[in-house]
Amino acid sequence: MHAKTDSEVTSLDASSPTRSPRRPAYFVQSPSRDSHDGEKTTASFHSTPVLSPMGSPPHSHSSLGRHSRQSSSSRFSGSRKINNNRKPHQKPIDVIDEEDLLLQNEDHHRTLSRRYYFLAFVLGFFVLFSFFSLILWGASRPMKPEIIVKSIKFDHVQIQAGSDATGVATDMISMNSTLKFTYRNTGTFFGVHVTSTPLDLTYSEIVIASGNLKTFYQSRKSQKLVAVAVMGTRIPLYGSGASLSSSTGMPTVPVPLKLSFVIRSRAYVLGKLVKPKYYKNIECSITLDPKKLNVPLSLKNSCTYD
Repeated sequence: MHAKTDSEVTSLDASSPTRSPRRPAYFVQSPSRDSHDGEKTTASFHSTPVLSPMGSPPHSHSSLGRHSRQSSSSRFSGSRKINNNRKPHQKPIDVIDEEDLLLQNEDHHRTLSRRYYFLAFVLGFFVLFSFFSLILWGASRPMKPEIIVKSIKFDHVQIQAGSDATGVATDMISMNSTLKFTYRNTGTFFGVHVTSTPLDLTYSEIVIASGNLKTFYQSRKSQKLVAVAVMGTRIPLYGSGASLSSSTGMPTVPVPLKLSFVIRSRAYVLGKLVKPKYYKNIECSITLDPKKLNVPLSLKNSCTYD
């Protein structure tokens, strides 16, 4: 509070025009307290004007303004002191939340990147492996095996009267023969497993002898001579055997026969993933000459290969 002298009050009253009396203002000082974490800070005082019944003293407004500025500065200094009392390692909550969010986003991106890399690796491996398998398959297709039927030898042929399983009387034939052929694997980087359908020897659409090829394995770029026994025992001829029967039990005229079978070859180029198959359908026309028993008959020009 600023006290005024009597002379100053008298001069002011004399110089100022006549006014209605104003009530003097009294200032009540109340302490304002700011606290942070239970700690008391420097008290700042707020000045509140109160009108008195005697009027207001001069320059009351300027005095009020000074006290207001002092109160604002004291509040600002108290707030700054509170901020200075914060521990150095503490961070604002919004900054911590932002950093956590950034870390979560980075972890999420790393996880997605690893997944993408894994999927790309699997897809690339699959594409390359498929392409490599296709190359192997295409390279192995032209390497078909070569089969050449060499000869057949009739060891025994006999025709005699008899009856079938139902008791019908008919001529019946029995024979033993041996078929020979060469099998050559032309593959340069794979072996083959060889099987065959039954080797059927037919006369007038009747199978009079048959043989089975034993499964074998042929290594790359190699060949083998294969011998198969073709036999038949007491096969009914019905009406077809009338021209073949004789008192000696041997055919008296040449007998036209037909030999047919299918050679199946399978190569395992890349395990069971790349396994090309080769089929060779073979048919041979054979003439059984009773005068050439136990003699190999050449079939070099008597067979067709499909």
